[in-house]
Amino acid sequence: MANKKSSNKKAVKKAVKAGAKLAKKSPVAFAVVLIIIIVLVAAGIGGYFVYTNVIAPRMEGNSNEPTSSQNTNTSKSTYQGNSTAIDINFLELGNKYTGDSTFIKAGDKDILIDAGSRNGSAATISEFVDQYCTDGKLEYVIATHAHQDHIAGFVGTNAAEGILKRYKIDTLIDFSLTNATSAVYNNYISLRDEKITSGDIAHHYTANDCIQGTNGAKKVYDLSEGITMTILDQKFYRETSGDENNYSVCALFTQGNNNYLFTGDLEKEGEKSLTELNDLPEVELFKGGHHGSYTANTDALLSVIKPKTVCICCCAGSTEYTSNPDNTFPAQDAVNRIAKYTDKVYVTTVESSDDKGYKSLNGNINFHCEDGHAYTVTGSNNSVILKDSEWFKSCRTWPTY
Repeated sequence: MANKKSSNKKAVKKAVKAGAKLAKKSPVAFAVVLIIIIVLVAAGIGGYFVYTNVIAPRMEGNSNEPTSSQNTNTSKSTYQGNSTAIDINFLELGNKYTGDSTFIKAGDKDILIDAGSRNGSAATISEFVDQYCTDGKLEYVIATHAHQDHIAGFVGTNAAEGILKRYKIDTLIDFSLTNATSAVYNNYISLRDEKITSGDIAHHYTANDCIQGTNGAKKVYDLSEGITMTILDQKFYRETSGDENNYSVCALFTQGNNNYLFTGDLEKEGEKSLTELNDLPEVELFKGGHHGSYTANTDALLSVIKPKTVCICCCAGSTEYTSNPDNTFPAQDAVNRIAKYTDKVYVTTVESSDDKGYKSLNGNINFHCEDGHAYTVTGSNNSVILKDSEWFKSCRTWPTY
């Protein structure tokens, strides 16, 4: 009781001091405040109102505005996101090979989509993820399809512990069908099933489970305040394809008014199915299909989603998959189609002539949005849009419409 009285006395003294300063600064304002106080005191609430709302300065952490901790640079290990914020990070993978790995922080949820490009990329991916994920648990992991450049990092090496070994996973969603027979695929399945048995993966669903609502799966997952993840339907969850890319798991993240679309390496026929089986919105962010390939990013899809920003995970100009300079990622045809909707295109990595064979173009690309409205896009190397980069000026042309 004595402590409470002492605390009250201190509060009154602070209020009186602050009131005196206000009187000196503006006698008229003080007079108005004084009249309000008299009225409120009569109602028994004046003292509280005066100190907390009229005289006392606003303290960090007591307002509805973001505090400094909520605006922490996301490249630091002290990251603390607020419940309405989302950070989407398109990662460089530590080598010259094209591949996908996207790490998303939605409120306090950790989500990883794919872990390419090679087994050793597990070290690069986990080093980045550990800046955000401090409890060793990923709430959601999506393995879009069975190609090495999307799943090798899940397996890892003796020196670079794979993602499936390094983290506990609450929900793993992966491809429903595959034609794969590779060692990387077999190792992924073996390790996945081992971790399901041990309980390190709490729930495992295929994309089709999510669409059908079977085995406890859902189509829509609530991630944080106003942020959802929807597994989108497409026919190759149930029909076979001669192209492994068409089995890709597709997901839409919605945050307030904003939408962010991920289609893995879905090709032309798969993109057509995606538009037919879903009511797709226009999107603020599209992860460029199949690393910016000319065989994806079709008019059928782009004309529906009308992307405002496109982020492409690839090693620009690399001849890893083709020697045709127009078709190396990101392909000229894909650029031509995307350019109808936006010039805000970003790319992680670019080929180089040194021993490494690659260097950062934008580097790790961070898409950050606090509230489902305004957003920022920044690269760890630079934030230059693709058409203004030196590589683009030498190797591609921007169309005029």
